[in-house]
Amino acid sequence: MKRRHLLGGAAALAAYRGLGAPAIAQSASSRTLIFVPQAAISIFDPMFTTATVTRNHGFLLFDTLYGLDDSLTPQPQMAEGHVVAEDGLRWTITLRPGLKFHDGEPVLARDCVASLQRWMKRDTMGQTLAERMNELSAPDDRTLVFRLKQKFPALLSALAKILPSPPVIYPERLAKTDPYKQVTEMVGSGPFRFKKDEYVAGSLAVYERFADYAPRNEAPSFTAGAKRVLVDRVEWKVIPEAATAASALQTGQIDWWEMPLPDLIPLLKKDPNVVVTRLDPYGLWPVLRFNHVQGPTTNRGLRQAILAAVDQAEVMTALMGDDPSAFNAPVGCFPPGTRLANTAGMDRLGGPKRDLAKVKKMVAESGYNGEKLVLLHPTDQPFYDAMTQVVAATLRQIGVNFDDASMDWGTVVQRRNSREPLDKGGWSLFCTSFGALDYLDPLTVPAMRGNGKQAWYGWPTNAKIEAMRDQWIGSEDAAEQKNLATDMQLEALTDALYVPLGQYFQSAGFRKNVTGQLKGPLPLFWNVKKA
Repeated sequence: MKRRHLLGGAAALAAYRGLGAPAIAQSASSRTLIFVPQAAISIFDPMFTTATVTRNHGFLLFDTLYGLDDSLTPQPQMAEGHVVAEDGLRWTITLRPGLKFHDGEPVLARDCVASLQRWMKRDTMGQTLAERMNELSAPDDRTLVFRLKQKFPALLSALAKILPSPPVIYPERLAKTDPYKQVTEMVGSGPFRFKKDEYVAGSLAVYERFADYAPRNEAPSFTAGAKRVLVDRVEWKVIPEAATAASALQTGQIDWWEMPLPDLIPLLKKDPNVVVTRLDPYGLWPVLRFNHVQGPTTNRGLRQAILAAVDQAEVMTALMGDDPSAFNAPVGCFPPGTRLANTAGMDRLGGPKRDLAKVKKMVAESGYNGEKLVLLHPTDQPFYDAMTQVVAATLRQIGVNFDDASMDWGTVVQRRNSREPLDKGGWSLFCTSFGALDYLDPLTVPAMRGNGKQAWYGWPTNAKIEAMRDQWIGSEDAAEQKNLATDMQLEALTDALYVPLGQYFQSAGFRKNVTGQLKGPLPLFWNVKKA
C-alpha cells in the first residue's frame, strides 16, 4: 500500500499559498511563544489518561518529586533529597522549602502523599509500587516516608517517570478526587499556570509563567534541573490542516510545530528561517489495541488473525514515507537495539510476505461469524489517521466486518474509557502511540500488563504475563531478566494482547529565533527563549 498523501504535501502547500497568508493572529510580543501541538487537548488531568497531549500539558502545570536527566537518571526535583534505610525497606524524602501551588498555598508532604496514592491506583508502575508497600505517610510538612514490604530499587525511577502517566503533585483537596474521575481544576506547582478563561475547546490553550515558581540551581536537563521560564506566555494553537501550519511557520505566525508531516519537511528545510530537527531521540511506539472484555475481540483466535495480517512496514510507510532512517519495522515488544529486544513470537506478526489466504483461514477457524467490530478512527490526527487507514484496509482484506467510526482524537480519548457493549458506546480497536521509552522494560510497558480491570484500556487478563513480570521485577540478574522478557514477549504475541505497529522518529519544526529546546520525548517549554 502506498504512502497516504493525506494533505497533499507540496502541492497542497503551494496551492494554499496562492490564497494568501493564513488568518492566524500573531502576538506582537517576543515574550509569547506560539506552539502547534499534535492534537487538541480535551482531557486535562494527566493521571486520568495516557493521551500524549495531556501528558505534555501536564508538564507545564505540574511538578514531580524527581525528574529525569538526559541520561534517564532520576534527580531530585521537588525533593531536596532522600535517605534509604532498613535494608532498602524505608525511604525518607524531604521536600525543597518554599514550594507553592498556583493558588498561593504551600506544597506540603500530605499533598504529595494524596497525589501519589491516587497515581498508584491508575498507573502501571504505580500499581507495582503499591503492591510492594506497607505505608506511605507524611510525618511532617516536608517529609514523606515510604515503608516497603519488598525491596523496590526502582522507586526513584517511578517517581521520576514521564510516560505515559507521570506522578504529578496536586493539592491534597484535588488529589482526593476519585482516580477514575477527572480532576478539572488545574492547580499545580509547575513553572506555568493554565489560563482557563482563555481556553477554546479544539482550538486554543494558554499558559502563563508562574511568577512564584522557584527553579532549582542545577543546569536544565530534560525534566530535571532548573526549569527557568524565559517567556511570559505559551499559546497552544490547534491547526488541523498541515499545509496551513507549514505556511504559518514559514511566515512567522507560529513559532514551533510539534509534528510536521514528513511530506512537508523538505519544503520547511529550504526556508532559512526555519529549523527542522529531531528533539526526541527515542522515537514513538505505535500499537493497535484490542478490547478484551467486549465484542468479537474477546475471541483470541480473531485477535491472532489480525496480528498476523497487519504489516508493520506498511503502517510505517504510510506514516513516514520510504525513508528507512525514519522508522523501524518489524519490531517486537521492546525497541530494537535495547537490552531486552528479542525475536520471540515475531513469526506471528504480519509482514510483506504474509499469506492472506492463511490469515482468512485463521479468521474462519476462530469461530468468528461476521459480528461487527468498532474501529475508533481519529481523522484529525494525521499520524493516527494514517495508521488507522492501514488497519481498516487490512481488516477488509481478511473479511472482518467493522464500523470505521470516524471522530476526533479527543473523542477517542474519551470513548476508549468505556467498557460498555459495542451497541452502547463501546469499541473494539484503536491505534495510538507511546514514547518508545515506555517500552524499554516490563516494569513500564502499559500494553503488556494482564491485570484485568486495572490494566490499560482494553483490560486483558493474563496471569502468566503478570507472574513473569513479578519475577522480572524481583530479579537482579541481567541474564534472567533477558530470558523473562523474551518469554513475556512470546506470551504477549501468542495471546495477542495488542499489535506492535513499529517505531518511528518524528521531527519538530521551529523558527530560527526560538532557541534552548531540550531534547527528549516530549516538548518542554522551560529554557526556551524567543529572540
